[in-house]
Amino acid sequence: MVRHALAGTRQSVFWIEDAPGDAYPTLSGDLSCDLAVVGGGYSGLWTALLAKRENPGARVVLLEGRRIGWAASGRNGGFCEASLTHGEDNGLSRFPQEFDQLQRLGMRNLDEIEAIIAELDLDADFERNGAIDLATEPHQVEWLREAADGEHAVFLDTDAVRAQVHSPTYLAGLLRTADSSLVHPAKLARALARACADLGVEIFEHSPVESIGDGTTLETPNGVVRAERTALATNVFPSLLKRNRLQTVPVYDYVLMTEPLSDAQLASIGWSGRQGLGDSANQFHYYRLSADNRILFGGYDAIYHYGGRVREEYEDRPETFARLASHFFTTFPQLEGVRFTNKWAGAIDTCSRFCAFFGSARGGRVAYATGYTGLGVAATHFGAQVMLDLLAGRSTERTELDMVKSRPLPFPPEPAASLGINLTRLSLDRADHNDGKRNLFLKTLDAVGLGFDS
Repeated sequence: MVRHALAGTRQSVFWIEDAPGDAYPTLSGDLSCDLAVVGGGYSGLWTALLAKRENPGARVVLLEGRRIGWAASGRNGGFCEASLTHGEDNGLSRFPQEFDQLQRLGMRNLDEIEAIIAELDLDADFERNGAIDLATEPHQVEWLREAADGEHAVFLDTDAVRAQVHSPTYLAGLLRTADSSLVHPAKLARALARACADLGVEIFEHSPVESIGDGTTLETPNGVVRAERTALATNVFPSLLKRNRLQTVPVYDYVLMTEPLSDAQLASIGWSGRQGLGDSANQFHYYRLSADNRILFGGYDAIYHYGGRVREEYEDRPETFARLASHFFTTFPQLEGVRFTNKWAGAIDTCSRFCAFFGSARGGRVAYATGYTGLGVAATHFGAQVMLDLLAGRSTERTELDMVKSRPLPFPPEPAASLGINLTRLSLDRADHNDGKRNLFLKTLDAVGLGFDS
């Protein structure tokens, strides 16, 4: 079944195929501007858009090393979540004193994204359908029951969750009605770029920034940008600031996309509410429907390669795609015969606290936001606001947060990084198969503030 389903599958990002986008020129020559933004993913695009909306007369330049949205912003699952802290457990453990405030700001952030998409009529397939967290092991059921509030987080027993989406693997669910939405990742990036260009932002593709000097001189292969202020939105790629070189590591995430389901196939699994789905394991699966009723199915394996490099050859991992396909048909046996049209992977910028961190450098002329750890579709909008606050020297509710003022612990250099990351992954897998019980290694990481709980 798995071999048949994967036969003929393209190693290609479905989202980018489906939304090729506009082309922008390469920087040639020198120019000056008020704000330079480095990076053409969500973080950089939101920064440029918000800066131009705030000050229409400012000259804003965005520099992208390849194509707009070609990396994480164009190949993620499209889950647009309110959480700024990679979920409640991570937020409560790291920022207990301001957790309620972060939850409120996260909801406001998601509301603002929805409002901007509507106001600018951005073609992004935005759907605020909520999400269902799933229990597929007995020990996870009580976790979901404890998380329910009866209003925006409703516990679903076995019959109730299978009435929403039918899978023999589901034991319970938590229906979150307000804090989760879906987007078409590449369409969102392309639409944000067009909105930026319409407001007068100058976008340059294939213009990688090689150095930033004192923060005002950005050098590219074919030109120099002299900027009053610079926002770094480089995500998983090596930081242009030495201080951040060990703050993030790239972890590869893998995805399959099915062919469009027929009406009969869709009826066999229900899913009429079109919620985003994710199970409750440490090595979890996430899945959702596209606008044309394909199923995106990703997650589980999270692969770190020695040396922390971002390389195209890491994107094709046959054993992972076969494992994902096997898990897909275990989840939905009624879809036997469905084929996968696309498979792809991408690097996630993981930091040791598993949610974004922020800061400024070069005497306040440079700001950065990075380390989103796979939950940045919505959080990048918040990160853009933080960067603009920092560059303007504004004291705001955002900049006064401990989450914004503090930094994660750096990863150690190799070989310690590889040993630690892979041992963590092995330990999390064991916990998933041992009623969620964490071993001594994971408990030690928890004690020093490096623990991960998805």
